[in-house]
Amino acid sequence: MKTSILPLLLVGFSPAALASVRGNNDNGGRRLKKGGSSDSVDSKKGSKKGGKKQGGGKKGGFDFNTRGPPAGDNICEGAGDPRFENVPCFDDDGPAVGGQAGADVTAGYKGNLVAGHLPLTVPYYEAGLCPVNVHTHLGAEHRSEGQYDEDGSGPDEHRRKLAGEVRPGFQCHHYDEDDEKFTAPYDWKYCTGYKVGETYEAHWPHSIFGDCGTLNQYQSPFYDGVLCNVGLFEDPLSDLQTKVGVQAQVYTLVNDEDYFYPDLMKGMIVDGDMGKDMAYYTGSTTGTTRDNEVCSQYTPITWQVDRTCHLISASSFDKMCADMMAQRDDMSEDLYPHGSRELVADDLTHDNQQRH
Repeated sequence: MKTSILPLLLVGFSPAALASVRGNNDNGGRRLKKGGSSDSVDSKKGSKKGGKKQGGGKKGGFDFNTRGPPAGDNICEGAGDPRFENVPCFDDDGPAVGGQAGADVTAGYKGNLVAGHLPLTVPYYEAGLCPVNVHTHLGAEHRSEGQYDEDGSGPDEHRRKLAGEVRPGFQCHHYDEDDEKFTAPYDWKYCTGYKVGETYEAHWPHSIFGDCGTLNQYQSPFYDGVLCNVGLFEDPLSDLQTKVGVQAQVYTLVNDEDYFYPDLMKGMIVDGDMGKDMAYYTGSTTGTTRDNEVCSQYTPITWQVDRTCHLISASSFDKMCADMMAQRDDMSEDLYPHGSRELVADDLTHDNQQRH
């Protein structure tokens, strides 16, 4: 196991005093064993031929490869520990932390918190960052008016069942209870806790400190991947928003193979209208342990957020979970959707949102 030097490096990571560190569970929800079973019932088996729809759009699960590489030394394990405590968002003088996430990304929106820096607006790979994790949240943590917001809809009974267990975020506007692609059950084989017709926000943390291009690139928790090689950098915290960032894309799950995308492990989809209308700003890590009273000290990092909600097949997510299971690191804690942080207040949102 790698010994982390994070406590020595992150003094001054945010305006708040970093007096102590401890482990946080930023995502909420339950921890699952690798290879968790499906929680879907009454689904119908289907088949896939040539990527075309079969059986009126009702699909069973597909078999994907989950065989991982040989066991080896995971140099990133524990690199993200110990983690920083959350802190009060405000003190007597106003905001006591750097900008937070997820924010409103509606075109024209701007937060009230002066940033004094700009986010990365080029693709992360052009700046030397690689993806180190993928995970999802129930509903959207960000808000994009008319795309995913308080007026969206979905399978309400699913959220009622989760009431008090997982905090849901905003919903998209695609759901149609009379269209079976939004209602036909899917036979999940690798992911657990997902529901056809529901909205999910996917996050891909990226880092220049990741063990890029190796078998240790992808890590759970994502902190291990983000901070894996931080000790190799002379001044890792300078212009941190150019070294650590997150991609975010919001989807409504459908049971329709016309919306299958096979490589969600690699990052958000950039194709046609997907990944086209983007918001860029700097914020923090998210998760349900944070709100507008208790804030994250992991700031500033760049956020690149697709403002549009897209349809994606349930099988795309199941393939993503199968790919997680094939990694050297145990990514079982990200095989289910995590809860969503409440929308960040204007006074805690940086004023540097860019649109491209």
